[in-house]
Formats: sequence, structure tokens, C-alpha cells
Amino acid sequence: MITTKSEEEIARIEAAGRVVAEALQAMRDAIVPGKTTTNDLENTAIAVLTKHGAVSPFFGYQPPHHPPYPAWTCISVNEEVVHGVPGRRVLNEGDIVGCDVGAKLDGFYADAAWTFPVGRVSPEAERLLKVGEEALYTGIAAAQPGAHVGDIGAAIQRFVHRHGYSVVREMVGHGIGRALHEEPQVPNFGKPGHGPLLREGMTICIEPMVNAGGHAIQALSDEWTIVTSDRSLSVHFEHTVAITRNGPRILTRGN
Repeated sequence: MITTKSEEEIARIEAAGRVVAEALQAMRDAIVPGKTTTNDLENTAIAVLTKHGAVSPFFGYQPPHHPPYPAWTCISVNEEVVHGVPGRRVLNEGDIVGCDVGAKLDGFYADAAWTFPVGRVSPEAERLLKVGEEALYTGIAAAQPGAHVGDIGAAIQRFVHRHGYSVVREMVGHGIGRALHEEPQVPNFGKPGHGPLLREGMTICIEPMVNAGGHAIQALSDEWTIVTSDRSLSVHFEHTVAITRNGPRILTRGN
């Protein structure tokens, strides 16, 4: 069932969103090529969330046929698409690192992700980062009241394909609010005018995952980390968005 939220509820989701935004900014600022590990970024995010009395909805999360997720954040490097488990990996000059952070604050959830360059990156990586970020805002612009979920995916897919890249199909965005994952699913591909109607008060996560190569993905042996099948670079960008009478409102933008 797709739920809509009151203005008060949206404000509480946005409060959680400000914590997420602060954590992502702190993670970006903590990156030192050749020194910072993915676990360092995990600890940076934990410090921000705990400072604000928030917890991670990722830790212990267990969908069917998966072990419980063992960390507070997902940190994915280079060919890793999403759900990378933080550890001792050192981030080196030229890497790209996707940081995905969720926060539960006073019973409400927000979720966002950003892919950052590690030092100076190749022109190919720089272009992919630019297209991934612009794909996110292209999708958000399509999230108008009276439009359909398919309009979001279609806009993202058109934009990404026009630049010669592909969108991941198996992993999708989602509704959010009183739970981390609510209806509807929000794919990064689709047909205009198809899918659930976007109504005022809906809160959703729009999160394009853009691959430099083909769209196929696979899971690693940890049963969580998702990589591109062709080991091409991948980027992930995400915001929590409210559908309002005046159009989409980003709730994880921060102050």
C-alpha cells in the first residue's frame, strides 16, 4: 500500500534527511587518497548519526535469503554498484567511492547516497560521475504530482542512454517514511505514463545506479556487495524526495 504523509511527517523525514546529508558531507571531507579506508568512512558516518541521536536502518537489515547486513553504511568502490561492506580497503588516488547512508530519527527514515572522486580521477570516471549526478536531478524533475512512477524511470533511462551508459535494472528506488522500504518501487527505467500515480504527500527515494558498461550485475560471495558483471565503473546517487503541490522537494539536501 502506498501511503502519503502529512506536512508534519514530511518535516520529520526531513530532520532525518539533514542528518544523512551531514554524514555524507563528513564522509566526503574525510577522504584522503592512499590513507582512508572504507571502514574509516563508516566510522565517520556513525559519529554523525550518533551525535544526533539517530541510528542506521541498514545495520542488521535482513531481506530473505541474505545474512544480516553487518554495517551502518554501504560503501562501494569502482565496479561495486551498491551494498559494499566497509572494511580495511584503502581508497587510492583515482578511485570512485559510493557512500550510501540511511538514518532513523524519532521513528522516521531518510536515505541518500553520493559517489565521490578520490583525489584526481580519470576523464572517464569524471564524466560518469557528472552523468550520474545529472541523472538523479533529471529523475527528480520528473517527480511531479499527477505524473507516474514510470515518468521518473523513463527520464533517467533516456538521459543515461543518451550519454552512452546503462542503468541497473534489478536494483530500484523505493518509498520511505515510517519504514526504510515502502511502496512504491521506483525503477530507473520505465515508460512515461505507466506505474503508480504520484500524489501530493508521497515520499520516495530516487536513486539512479549508472554503469559505464552494460547493465548486468552480480553479487559477490559476501552475499551483499553488488558489482557490474563486466567490471566497468558504476556510480550511485540518491535523494529522499517529497511530492508536493509545488513539485518535488528534496529532503536530504541538508542545511
